[in-house]
Amino acid sequence: MTDLQVRKMRFAFADYDVPFLWNEKNPAFSSMANAVSFLAIAFEKMIGAMIPEAMPLITDPAVAEEAQAFVRQEGQHSMAHRQHAKGLIKSYPALKDTLDAVIAAFDELTANEPLRYRLAYTADLEATFTPVFKLMLDNDDTLFAPGDDRVASLFLWHFVEEVEHRSSALIIYDEVVGDPWYRMRVAPSVFKHVWSVLRMAAEGFNKHVPLAERQVDAMSTFGMYRRKTALLQRLRVSRVANHGPFGNAFGHLPLREKLIAVSGIVRSQLPNHDPARENLPALAEEWFARYDDGYDVTNWYTAATKQNVDA
Repeated sequence: MTDLQVRKMRFAFADYDVPFLWNEKNPAFSSMANAVSFLAIAFEKMIGAMIPEAMPLITDPAVAEEAQAFVRQEGQHSMAHRQHAKGLIKSYPALKDTLDAVIAAFDELTANEPLRYRLAYTADLEATFTPVFKLMLDNDDTLFAPGDDRVASLFLWHFVEEVEHRSSALIIYDEVVGDPWYRMRVAPSVFKHVWSVLRMAAEGFNKHVPLAERQVDAMSTFGMYRRKTALLQRLRVSRVANHGPFGNAFGHLPLREKLIAVSGIVRSQLPNHDPARENLPALAEEWFARYDDGYDVTNWYTAATKQNVDA
């Protein structure tokens, strides 16, 4: 029987404007997270189409139950991120074209790639989430806490649930495909696609969101782009676009923690990888405990203060 719990969350994005720069102390992280929100909508749409296609091939009832819970959790994430994106598009209507392009990139995978590739894609990408999100959640005091509590709480919820179902995609892949070497072989194409989609979102942000409201080049996530553009600007090469200064979302984090995350990402793609053995962020356990106790996790950083005021 699966341990996954489907939690329905609403983050009140329609109540007031959703800022693009939702963490003013870290504009680069704000932009990167917004790109992840666009990616999540499209990626989870692909998962929603993929799991029903895979279900007839799943013979183990426990795996079938895991798959159903997994796709339901991802469906909730997609709905919440759509509300976040809707809030951004309300302020910057042209971002709808960017979101549509991101979704189309995954729709193309659904239409043109075989099921085993999409299962491998999902297993490969999901395997990276625990080490990456552990780095973020272990440093929530600077990455999330200073920001808009609705946006911060959306990402906290999504990331802790990704940790919760960290084994699901690989369990499903192993049941249907069962070839660990194929998953490893296609990993380069998977991450090339992921980065191309994130770049698509970032380019849309640069084009449609004024610099005054994002404060950094939205392409700051891409180290090679930062270095290349900075070099060309120093050389005074003409026609080099200037979308603002570069930021480093994780520049202030301890080097050791970043190296551990990178090591975890590499390890996650090996054929013998077992996500169940990963070190988990302490914040995930705290989040689940608070949720079970009835705490308002949609306002993670401010709910306690609001409750005291109301009392």
